[in-house]
Amino acid sequence: MLSEFDLIARYFTRPVRSGRIPLGVGDDCALLAPSAGMQLAISTDMLVSGRHFFADADPLQLGHKCLAVNLSDLAAMGAAPLAFTLALALPDADEAWLAPFAKGLLALADRHGCELIGGDTTKGPLTISITVLGEVPPGQALRRDGAQPGDDVWISGTLGDARLALAGYLREIALPADALEQAGTRMHAPTPRAELGVALRGIAHAAIDISDGLCGDLGHILERSRVGATLQVDALPRGPVLESQDLSLARRFCLSGGDDYELCFTVPAARRAEVLDAARSAGTPVRLVGRIDAEPGLRLLDAHGAPLGLPLASFDHFAQP
Repeated sequence: MLSEFDLIARYFTRPVRSGRIPLGVGDDCALLAPSAGMQLAISTDMLVSGRHFFADADPLQLGHKCLAVNLSDLAAMGAAPLAFTLALALPDADEAWLAPFAKGLLALADRHGCELIGGDTTKGPLTISITVLGEVPPGQALRRDGAQPGDDVWISGTLGDARLALAGYLREIALPADALEQAGTRMHAPTPRAELGVALRGIAHAAIDISDGLCGDLGHILERSRVGATLQVDALPRGPVLESQDLSLARRFCLSGGDDYELCFTVPAARRAEVLDAARSAGTPVRLVGRIDAEPGLRLLDAHGAPLGLPLASFDHFAQP
């Protein structure tokens, strides 16, 4: 049976490869040396078995996802990944689970140059908590409070397939096995839009990542910026599996599905060409889906410009059963 320190040494201790990290795993604290003149962006996410992921979730994909959702927060701020800590509660020190979990986690970390610099392990119900740190130049962070009337509203990637997969797993709807597997990739292995977030510095007025549903997450921008918005609902970029579903279901899952980890951002209408250039440089598709209004509230329009009265609510941990 692995001890706590054997577990850390075997699966989560590696030589530090970045000059920005003078000291990583193995001491009472890590030491960071951020680039000169940069600000630190810091975010924490906790994933709990049975709440954020199924108890039998594939550990390789889970390792990827638990870091991806944190890197998505950095992307929403326009911050480049720097380092992260991992706090892990485990029912048992199961090597058959730990090996693929660490592989998925560290593969994504390496892809983004994000060093694991410390954390904690304990015995308990499976819980994963990550704190991620990134760098952003002063004054260039993409915040929620910068949207202005007249801004375009943009979305990266596609929406809704993650929620569609969840509906399939819960047997809310019937999906063919191949469709469920394809949609499930978006749920289990989201792509953090780190490169796009950095590319939008100095272009976007405001940004947020879509974790709890577009309506609710865009609503945070509207509230913090004291503005409203109009969305062209049928212009929202649907996931390839969701595209084949009923229109009412597709609308609902795009607007309030959650777990997409795409970016929603606002940009002055005069800078559309710059948005498209930034998206090309980041290798990420984007789509214009609405505008920011001076009038408070969120207005939803169909493809013909007619208002849609859709009862929608984003995910809330304390409002859900």
